[in-house]
Amino acid sequence: MLAVAVAAGALIAVAPVPWSSTLDGATAAGQRWTEPSSTGVFSDLVVQGTLTGGGIGCHAVWTRFTYDLFPAPPSKVAQVCGAGTAPVSLRVSYRPTTTGSITVCRGTENVQNCAAWQSITSWPVRTTA
Repeated sequence: MLAVAVAAGALIAVAPVPWSSTLDGATAAGQRWTEPSSTGVFSDLVVQGTLTGGGIGCHAVWTRFTYDLFPAPPSKVAQVCGAGTAPVSLRVSYRPTTTGSITVCRGTENVQNCAAWQSITSWPVRTTA
């Protein structure tokens, strides 16, 4: 089975793909996939998961996207303080030229102290044997 299919010019993920990021004991993890957009042109990228705090201080999940070579500023998706949990839920317009990443950061105000950014727009390819 292929992880990504092309339908009417839109990329559609056949199966969800896991993602995760960890910093200071705080962990964000979940799945991502694409769906046809409501306009029927291109697709939507859907990212779902949970942020679990590391017990001390606050942490946040941030994303950053580049659309047609134009980078958008980072955007906070979820935050938690202490050992709590928070849902991570995101839906964005997705085109073949869109790239995006996700990370967990210490604090909730900026992306100055973060885990390595993880791609949420690269897709596994499975070849048939």
